[in-house]
Amino acid sequence: MPTMADVARSAGVSVATVSHVLNDTRPVLPHTRQAVMDAIEELGYTPNTLARSLVTSRTRSIGLAVSAISNPYFTEILQGVEAGALEHGYSLLIADPHDDPGHERKVVQLLHERRVDGMIVAPSAAPRELLAYLDRQAVPTVLLDRVVDADGAPRFDQVCAESAAPTTQLVSHLAELGHRRIGLVAGLPGLSTTAERITGYRHGLAAAGLPYDERLVVHGDSESAGAERATAALLSLGAPPSALVTANNTMTLGALRALRAHGRSVPDDIALCCFDDFAWADLFSPRLTAIAQPSREIGAQAVRVLLDRLASPDRPARTVRLDCTFVHRTSCGCAEQPGQPRTPEKGTVS
Repeated sequence: MPTMADVARSAGVSVATVSHVLNDTRPVLPHTRQAVMDAIEELGYTPNTLARSLVTSRTRSIGLAVSAISNPYFTEILQGVEAGALEHGYSLLIADPHDDPGHERKVVQLLHERRVDGMIVAPSAAPRELLAYLDRQAVPTVLLDRVVDADGAPRFDQVCAESAAPTTQLVSHLAELGHRRIGLVAGLPGLSTTAERITGYRHGLAAAGLPYDERLVVHGDSESAGAERATAALLSLGAPPSALVTANNTMTLGALRALRAHGRSVPDDIALCCFDDFAWADLFSPRLTAIAQPSREIGAQAVRVLLDRLASPDRPARTVRLDCTFVHRTSCGCAEQPGQPRTPEKGTVS
């Protein structure tokens, strides 16, 4: 089996230079780096990751704790994290906290005990224990999708999509179509995404000169069955909504089941707009008008922010918010919109 010394002889450099190329511990001239990489390829050299971690105290691994991995939105985030990690030579260890505050604390501790270099975590609605552990252990961490300290200086780096303004856009669009009673199926209370989308909903109503009616806001708890029950409650009102906004993709499916069970046709009986686009949203009849989040870019950006943190441990924490895209289809009651872009725009940093 070839050794690092064999690579150094083949490339005509020192063993230390090979080490710097493999570990990114010092800048190396491009032609020298290429010579080392060519020698590695020619000899079939495989670095001893365990030995390297003992020397550098780095395992070149990232822990990812994300609930509902089966959700297409989080699946795409995972793909973005994985691609970003591999691009920079990191492996990925994945755990599902199941949105349970006690369980998320345990799985994050288990990942930490595997000596990952840093964490990417989508926190639950009650992450006090999680955050206390990460803070106490000084674990380099990026919070994903759901943020904390949204109104002040963040304790941790955070990467998420905009939530309030896109929800305002959905409500404003429905109001422009003449709807005066617009319902919202909101997510799990305590999540930042839930609070921000409710805020966006209220801003949309205010911008259209419509009153806020708390009876039109129901919580589907970010899952399908909850959204089905919540939508049924809206339909049972004496004056049910004529339009509906669902605050994530799984709740959209639950809302559609409730509408079908109650004999409501979209958009003839009730207009529908949803937060989260997904692969088959344009295969429904009618096709779903939606907010598309840049999910893969969220994951890739989280890796970049974490690597920045590892390189500069003492810099101030930052929050990166990425823009979403309004995908105009027909469930809102509009005619077909040809040529609607599907690719989210680049994000903004705040």
